[in-house]
This record gives sequence, structure tokens and C-alpha cells, in this order.
Amino acid sequence: MKKFLLICLNVFLYAGVVPLVEPNQAPSKGGLISPELIEAIPHWHKYGELFLYLQTHWVKLIFLIVLIAVPSVFLIHYLIIGPKIFSHKGRNFLIFPSWQRIIHWIAAAGWILLVPTGFIVIYGAFFGGGPFVRFARYLHVIGAVLFAIVVLPMTIMWLKDMLPRLWDIKWMMILGGYLVKRKQEIPAHKFNAGQKMWYWFAMFGGIIMIITGVMMYFQNFDLSKWHLGLFQIDLLRLAVIIHLTLALILVALFFTHLYMSLFAIKGSLDSMISGCKSEEELKYLHSIFYKEIIKKGEDKELSEKCPPLKED
Repeated sequence: MKKFLLICLNVFLYAGVVPLVEPNQAPSKGGLISPELIEAIPHWHKYGELFLYLQTHWVKLIFLIVLIAVPSVFLIHYLIIGPKIFSHKGRNFLIFPSWQRIIHWIAAAGWILLVPTGFIVIYGAFFGGGPFVRFARYLHVIGAVLFAIVVLPMTIMWLKDMLPRLWDIKWMMILGGYLVKRKQEIPAHKFNAGQKMWYWFAMFGGIIMIITGVMMYFQNFDLSKWHLGLFQIDLLRLAVIIHLTLALILVALFFTHLYMSLFAIKGSLDSMISGCKSEEELKYLHSIFYKEIIKKGEDKELSEKCPPLKED
């Protein structure tokens, strides 16, 4: 634990030596053709030791824990609590217009490619390397491009609805009512606090992931004009550390978002396809938004755009 805290402190404070691994030894013959690389060897401890220690001791272990623990928690939740079930008879309301759904599905396709291929790249040795891992890396790039195309439109289109509100605190205190089987009115507007958390991490964390991913992909860039006091290898190592740290958080939240979208609420996938939610679901899970559209008289217009669905 002390070593882990030291690592965290070093990342945030840009500290110097992290005495966790043996010092790097420069090769006595050949192998280095760039004067910059040779000059960087004495300074490798700036990020080199931290990078090597994380790669050697922590990255694969922590990602494995996330891969196993997070889905396991949701499996237990599903078996004990089960999904929320709401009636789809009667009125249904159009919540997400078609252009928002298209943008969302492009982003979803990007994440569906990014997450599994990211794990394959991390555990490339386990998969034997070679063409399979290279193909996963290409798919990872495609997923990143898909997300990059829509990240700004998605950030802008939902920014207002994703701003924190006081009722989000209450939602977090009761974890959205997902720990009980009974139906109850949950304080949430168009998006609940959990969705807002995913939005802020996915959008702005995703932008940082794109930037660091581009740095890792192209690698050959000139730092001399930027006067950063870093060697190219330092910046690449720092990019990898930031990329992996954010990936841990985003993968855990992605699994959460996936579970909530596919399993925690029965029929929720339909709303992502049609853009419509049932009146009962809105009344309980988005009570503040439901009361608002009723008060403003917007319910009739929104319900006319969504035909009633048959009961499951």
C-alpha cells in the first residue's frame, strides 16, 4: 500500500526518483542511434521507473480485478434484487429524438470496440500476440475514431441536462433505488446522477484518452518547439500512464452503464432504439422530469410521438 501511495503521489506531483526498480543500465555497445535517447538515459527515472513498475506489477492485475469484480457484483445484484419492471401499456413519451439516438449509437459502437480490444492489447502475451492482437489493435483504433467523431456533438447536446443538481445528492444516497425491489419515486430529471457521472467521465475523460491515444499511436513528434523540459520517451510514458489510469475508471463505469442499460431495467434497450419511455418508468425513475412535463403540458405532445407498446 505504501508503494501504491508513493506511485500516486509521484504521478500528481511529478516527483523525481521512485526507488522501486533497479536503475536502468545503458548498453555498452550499439543499439542507440539517437543522441536524444542517449541523453535521456540518465533521466529515465523521471517517468521510466514509474512506468516500468506499473507495467510490471500493477496494470494486468488491476485490470483483471476490474474485469472480474465489477461484472460479478452486478451478477449478484441481478440474482438477488433483479431488474426493475415497469408497465408499457398506456402512454409512452418521446425522450430522445432520432438525431440524438444516432449520435449515441455511434458512440456506443466505438465503446463496444474499444473495451474488449483494449483488454486484448493489455493481455497480448496471453493471447499469443501475432495477427490476432494486431487485428484487435486496429479495431481499437477504429473504435477510437468512431467515438472521436461524436464526442463533441454528444458533449454539447446533453451538457445542459447533465449539469449537477441538488436532487442528485439524494439519488446517490439511495443509489437510485436499485438496492430494493419495490417501486418508489426516485429524484431524477431526464438523466439521473449515475448517468451524469458516466457522461462527465466518458466525455471529458474520453477526450483525454483520445489525445493520449494519438500520442501513443504516432509517437514520432518533435518536442523541441514546446519547451516542456521532457524527452519524447518521457511524454510517451506519461501518456501511457494517464491512458491506463483513465481506462480503469472508464471500463468500470462502462460495465455499470452496460448493466443498467441491458439488465437493471427490463425493456430499457427499447428506449435507446425508439427513444421512448413508458409513463410508469418516468413516473418512478425520473419523477422530477415527469412532474415537470405534466406541469408544463408537454406530456400530450411527447406521448403522441410514441405509440403505446404491448405489455411484455
